[in-house]
Amino acid sequence: MTARERVKQLIKVWPKVYPDAHTELDFRNPLQLLVATILSAQCTDKRVNMVTPSLFRKYRTAKDYANAPQVEFENTIKSTGFYRSKTKSIRGAMRAIAEVHGGRVPDTMEELCALPGVGRKTANVVLGNAFHKNEGVVVDTHVIRLSQRLGLTKHKDAEKIERDLMKLVPREQCADDLIKFEMHCFGVTILCVLNQKYHQECDNRRSSVDDQLPGVGKMKSRSRKKPDTNDKHSSSKCPGAAEHHGRTAREVAFLFVLF
Repeated sequence: MTARERVKQLIKVWPKVYPDAHTELDFRNPLQLLVATILSAQCTDKRVNMVTPSLFRKYRTAKDYANAPQVEFENTIKSTGFYRSKTKSIRGAMRAIAEVHGGRVPDTMEELCALPGVGRKTANVVLGNAFHKNEGVVVDTHVIRLSQRLGLTKHKDAEKIERDLMKLVPREQCADDLIKFEMHCFGVTILCVLNQKYHQECDNRRSSVDDQLPGVGKMKSRSRKKPDTNDKHSSSKCPGAAEHHGRTAREVAFLFVLF
């Protein structure tokens, strides 16, 4: 099966498997989404959503963010990690938006990428979710790994992978849930099935996958550790748990058939 044929099948299957896929970041307007996306770098969406409510109440305009006291802002977002660089990026981007764009988040790839601290990944998230524009594909860690696993790319660089995916995916699908979220969700699910830690929910999936497709469930998995109820990756909090993705082991196994 060629990469193009595989993508064609996935386009049909993924919306059925992940019918409610959507961005996990909470936002009400493009400005909030831009801030949340910058904060989400090397941080879980869940953690970002814990930080942004108070942030959005305090800072409502681009000028508010640009004039925010640096130390105060850093302390507010500290739990998201890399808080100094994120503060610099957010304040810089908001200053440019206030001074150059009249306080409104630009809606083109070129203008967004010209903002301090904003790259194609962040720009694609904002364009696709706030403006519903098909400019490209959001390529994060999960999309990178899954694209390589599916044989859709041989590259490791995010921008090169994005170009490869855009050649395979119809333009009208680029900002669709298919690539942005289903691919991300399934990438997380795969990582959970193959995770080196012992997650009861994921372990059940691993066993079921291996029962239906011998060898697949154990692929690249490492030795298991005993469950730790206080572990942040325990089954109740694992990103592959049913409450997050609603995927059964049977559905995971079914999608493995496509590979």
